[in-house]
Amino acid sequence: MNETINSIMGRRSVRRYKDTPLDEPTIEALLKAGMAAPSAHNRQPWELMVITDRRVLDRLAAEHPYARMLGQAPVCIIVCGNSERFCSGDEEGFWVQDCSAVTENILVAARSLGLGTCWCGITPRPALIEMVSRIAGLPDGIVPFSLIVVGYPDGEPPVKDKWHPDRVHWEGW
Repeated sequence: MNETINSIMGRRSVRRYKDTPLDEPTIEALLKAGMAAPSAHNRQPWELMVITDRRVLDRLAAEHPYARMLGQAPVCIIVCGNSERFCSGDEEGFWVQDCSAVTENILVAARSLGLGTCWCGITPRPALIEMVSRIAGLPDGIVPFSLIVVGYPDGEPPVKDKWHPDRVHWEGW
């Protein structure tokens, strides 16, 4: 297999991090990888917020029920949708797919750089949307979609085999 496939297959959710900061070029590489994602009608409805302030990370860790590991990690990337760039009509919801692609690109890019990540959901839960918006100080029209916890893993969680050939259907059901 090649390096890209190895990064995809080796990606897993990391919940323990070393107390090692990430440098700005590394974070920027992750952001660029995220923004290389495809989007419906090329609307690119995403906005990315980087949080390294320990006080904010600790508040998010305390209030998001699935992001406790932010108390150890040095970086959080909040992937948001900008409602001014959402598609309209019955295609409006495509922003969720677009932000999912951004999130996954960042996860795979981080793995390729030897970093650990954990994708913590926000949308579609109103309470989480409100809480993250408040803590991060997001303006109106910016909808938080996911938190990506990023850092150097403290240990190597085992890779899970998620291959289920019985869920693959060729040429029909």
